[in-house]
Amino acid sequence: MNLCDSAAVRALLERHNFRFSRTMGQNFLIDPAIPRKIAEASGADAGTGVLEIGPGVGCLTAELSRRAGKVVSVELDSTLLPVLGETLADCGNVEIVPGDALELDLGALAAEKFPGLSPAVCANLPYNIATPVLAKLANTACFGSVTVMIQREVAQRVCAAPGERTCGVFSLLMQYRMEPQLLFDVPRECFYPMPNVTSSVIRCVRRPQPAVRTDDEAFLFRVVQGAFLLRRKTLVNSLSAALPEYEKSTLQAAADACSLPPDIRGERLSLQNFADLAAELRSREK
Repeated sequence: MNLCDSAAVRALLERHNFRFSRTMGQNFLIDPAIPRKIAEASGADAGTGVLEIGPGVGCLTAELSRRAGKVVSVELDSTLLPVLGETLADCGNVEIVPGDALELDLGALAAEKFPGLSPAVCANLPYNIATPVLAKLANTACFGSVTVMIQREVAQRVCAAPGERTCGVFSLLMQYRMEPQLLFDVPRECFYPMPNVTSSVIRCVRRPQPAVRTDDEAFLFRVVQGAFLLRRKTLVNSLSAALPEYEKSTLQAAADACSLPPDIRGERLSLQNFADLAAELRSREK
């Protein structure tokens, strides 16, 4: 069966009495070139164990199975399980795991399912969970790379550099642990049903070490989040609202010590700027 033929997919879904769920962000690929490009971009080979989240009808899954040592696909929608049982019947290295990727311990799942293989992620992520899933994957150390198709808006945020309009807390969280790259866009017409947005494919490769050194990651990201709390305000004013335990004069003195201009806003700071500022604030707690 051609899993990227819209007529064949409609007939398949009707045969299984499947109904699309808006809350699950279900949009299935119908352009055969796209699953191939995504699978190739993942770099998966016989030594790779690939975790897929939201396999849909299995068009990307089948492409991954031709390349990877093993593919484990997590599917939340129980009504898709018999569909996948049919479409992936000939893929002996594919295992479907029912469950919610946001609730599962993905590191433990990879350790159980991929012994002797290098874990990676490749998926057409459901739109409604793209951001929290990416954040979770960035913090799951076993995955060496994450290659996903997501909304273009989210992809731009992941890859945004300091000073760009789309750069924010999520951008810096991802870039702290990963090196993201925007690969290509996927038009709305490549999906059934057609979504309201353009999609993009990104590849995030895990850094050997986080992008900056810090003695307190939690505090570093409190500072990052605080800097973006009031985006239209200056850095010190925004931090003053977010970190009430510090006097405004202390925040200003720390910013001055880091050579940050008085009128700078949080969106202009790099991860290194934030790491320096967090360390300076910690040094002034005595």
